[in-house]
Amino acid sequence: MVKIPLKLIKGGKEADLLSEGWVKQTTIGEPRLSEIAENYRNLGYEVHVVEHREESESGAGCNTCFTAGAEMGQVYGDVYIRKGKGGKPAAEDELF
Repeated sequence: MVKIPLKLIKGGKEADLLSEGWVKQTTIGEPRLSEIAENYRNLGYEVHVVEHREESESGAGCNTCFTAGAEMGQVYGDVYIRKGKGGKPAAEDELF
């Protein structure tokens, strides 16, 4: 699997999540957002989703796509994962 590094915002909520061991995987809209979150859970990861809202904090960058999608009822979110409390994620299991 090829990982594409994401440019992360330093500070704020994202910095708090990173310091707690969360790793940002993607930003995506529904219905894929829920599907990806559920797939990571099934693989044994803890999943945290941060939904993008129209009224997001100023200075956080361009939100034109999220605003336009929200007007049509679309929901976008950032998917963060970390190893589950039960030990290794299934993807790290010897059987996989």
